[in-house]
Amino acid sequence: QVQLVESGGGLVQAGDSLTLSCSASGGIFGAYVMAWFRQAPWKEREFVSGISRAGSRTSHPDSVKDRFTLSRDNAENTLYLQTNSLKTEDTAVYYCAARDDYNIMEDVSAYSYWGQGTLVTVSS
Repeated sequence: QVQLVESGGGLVQAGDSLTLSCSASGGIFGAYVMAWFRQAPWKEREFVSGISRAGSRTSHPDSVKDRFTLSRDNAENTLYLQTNSLKTEDTAVYYCAARDDYNIMEDVSAYSYWGQGTLVTVSS
């Protein structure tokens, strides 16, 4: 069973960048499809980005496409989310998630393992 710990959140201004990290332990990191979700106050948790087990495929919704880049280092058991040109609407708690399967899924229910989240606050 994999354990996930996110880091890298903080308070930034609109237009700034942040790199979020997710460190995994307790499992074979390369066996999991990984993803980032986010949850803003009073909103449902939403898919932000997903990456295949080998890192050869990624998926992003239009809201973050061309601004967010997802990558993974299977040797270091770490997932990275580079966020650029941040907007106030990107403010949320960002969660790292893992699923023991082949396909990148956008549904919260498809992921069995979750981190505790890291808060990103973007001010105007």
